[in-house]
Amino acid sequence: MLEKPDVTSIIHTLYEEGIIDRNVIATNNRSGTTDGIVYFLSEHDEPKYVLKIDHPHQIALTEQFLGTYRHLELFPEILYTDPAKAYLVYTYLTGTTHYNRGLKINWLTILVKELFNHYEKYVQTDQWGRLESPIPSWREWNYRSLVDTRNDWGSLLSIEDFNRVESIFENISKHEDQQVRYLLQGDTGVHNFVFYEHSLVGVIDPAPMIGPLLYDFTYAFCSSPDDLNLETLMAAFDLLHHEPIERSRLIEEVIFQLYCRIGICIKFHPHDLEDYLIAWEYWKSV
Repeated sequence: MLEKPDVTSIIHTLYEEGIIDRNVIATNNRSGTTDGIVYFLSEHDEPKYVLKIDHPHQIALTEQFLGTYRHLELFPEILYTDPAKAYLVYTYLTGTTHYNRGLKINWLTILVKELFNHYEKYVQTDQWGRLESPIPSWREWNYRSLVDTRNDWGSLLSIEDFNRVESIFENISKHEDQQVRYLLQGDTGVHNFVFYEHSLVGVIDPAPMIGPLLYDFTYAFCSSPDDLNLETLMAAFDLLHHEPIERSRLIEEVIFQLYCRIGICIKFHPHDLEDYLIAWEYWKSV
């Protein structure tokens, strides 16, 4: 667990380093993606910066990721990293997450054109998964997701549905030797998208990982229950710089991702479950 941070001392350091003005105060602390803490640094009641406090290895990974993609406007800009990697400060993106996001095809289009199509290949390793805990194969990543998610579904998942998902897992695993490794954001869901005036303006809270391009794309598509249809999928996929694949394989990738997403929904977003189960029946028929 993290020790309780001395935010006053951090703010003083940031002032001494010329990062913030003297009248900036810390407000609205909330939990980060791990057990880290996030503070908004505000000036005249307007948030201007984000202070992220976390374990040094998490700060280092975030710094590495945002540094790699510092040329992309959807990501915040790092302004300062503590030499001991106890915290970092980046620009605040004005807007809200989750809500007022508009049509899925619109924000997916922005994601594809301004983020996914600029992902860089990752050649520093022959492993996959989270940067802090890589694993030997993408098949293993999907297998862990398959098993863990079955427990989340509980009695909602019929044995017939699970057998079908298990069959899909085997099918998509056959393509592993064709997969190209990319440095992914790793958590491309609406909870990490910033929307302003019904348009996507930012992506926050990276969970950097090594994986195929389709992972972040299908994760984003399945991250909200609205517009989970074939028309939206194909329109967005046509914009993605991805090698040609069979439509049946793309559909199977989506069904597997949707299966995992419903498991997350049951645990953390139960209010969306009814809509997700409607989508589940739709994709089973597809």
